[in-house]
Amino acid sequence: MGLTIGVDIGGTKIAAGVVDEEGNILSTFKVPTPGTSEAIVDAIASAVEGARAGHEIVGVGIGAAGYVNRQRSTVYFAPNIDWRQEPLKDEVEKRVSLPVVVENDANAAAWGEYKFGGGKGHRNVICITLGTGLGGGIIIGNKLRRGHFGVAAEFGHIRMVPDGLLCGCGSQGCWEQYASGRALVRYARQRANATPERAEYLLSLGDGSPEGIEGKHISMAARQGDAVAIDSYRELARWAGAGLADLASLFDPSAFIVGGGLSDEGDLVLDPIRKSFKRWLVGAAWRPQAEVIAARLGNKAGLVGAADLAREPDPVM
Repeated sequence: MGLTIGVDIGGTKIAAGVVDEEGNILSTFKVPTPGTSEAIVDAIASAVEGARAGHEIVGVGIGAAGYVNRQRSTVYFAPNIDWRQEPLKDEVEKRVSLPVVVENDANAAAWGEYKFGGGKGHRNVICITLGTGLGGGIIIGNKLRRGHFGVAAEFGHIRMVPDGLLCGCGSQGCWEQYASGRALVRYARQRANATPERAEYLLSLGDGSPEGIEGKHISMAARQGDAVAIDSYRELARWAGAGLADLASLFDPSAFIVGGGLSDEGDLVLDPIRKSFKRWLVGAAWRPQAEVIAARLGNKAGLVGAADLAREPDPVM
């Protein structure tokens, strides 16, 4: 069908990339993310125009954090941008004179991994992203499944603990409060505060206090055998694996693709997640089990997936 552009809207920058039908990024163009919603639309258009120079482009796919309607045109609600019922497709099309589709950013990343990354070769895949929060996407029968209104796969807000920790969404006990980058830091700080003698190396990487511990410190300390850092990863993995077991009961995929910043830690995170998944999976000893696979595209997954979805006449169901 030709070349398309994928757009990834980040907190500090908006990246647009020209992507071919094999998922290869041919060129990119980045602009700073402005502070107002209208300026962000203009910045998206600027990034698209910068990326398309010298290329024949047939369409644009935009990955946006938040709820996107099933028609791939309107952002119902974006948590970090003042978008409420934002007609993003129409606004960007007016500026760039190209066909545009809008996708939830986690769905776009899931599609990218399914087509070109860790999920390649699978028909039925569930993707989760373990980053600051927890997101995901559902691919069943080679189709991206988004539900009747287009807002399925908000896995981070599955209720794991009734009356549990308060979530930024306003609810309590959401999965991302127990399996995310924020959760990992909380676990490490709590453990370092309770047993500082087990966290000497971890504490030395920050300012010496539990409150000074950051995610990068936990990774470094775990690789050096710090007990608190390792225990914190295990606690994260316990909750992540338990959630995957629940999703297996719902969707029965052949594979789970684990992406997001935490997946960059490789087997430090994935091995305990696999163990937890098997522990909590109902009938694990007698049934086939989904693979738990690391994502392969890294932070390019959303851009590549959004670009590829711009080629699909209607992959959304």
